[in-house]
Amino acid sequence: MANQSIVSEFWEFMKVRKKFWLLPIIIVLLIFGALIVFTESSAIAPFIYTLF
Repeated sequence: MANQSIVSEFWEFMKVRKKFWLLPIIIVLLIFGALIVFTESSAIAPFIYTLF
């Protein structure tokens, strides 16, 4: 159990504590983070920033 990854540990926490409502929040945060990272140096960046 000492070598568990953060993802599997978080999944176990959600299963035991019945906190499945956290999953959509985490997914949206990951999508926004990936969007920021991938559009940081591209030609699409000005159009993405106008959305926010």
